[in-house]
Amino acid sequence: MAEINYEIIKHIGVLSKAKSGWTKELNLVSWNKREAKYDLRDWAPDHEKMGKGITLSNEELLALKECLTETDLNL
Repeated sequence: MAEINYEIIKHIGVLSKAKSGWTKELNLVSWNKREAKYDLRDWAPDHEKMGKGITLSNEELLALKECLTETDLNL
């Protein structure tokens, strides 16, 4: 299996924290030395392990923000 390299360029925020210490975070991450993208996923406390997540370009993040702004989130 190929090694995955990553660098958290900017920590934006923690959305939740599990009893195990893992946190769901939004960060700006460079994967395999590529241009950094916004990244939403679970991280171990030491950031050495991560769960599955999604990456978003700046344009996709802005589109998501617009969708959330226009949506009634009071379910």
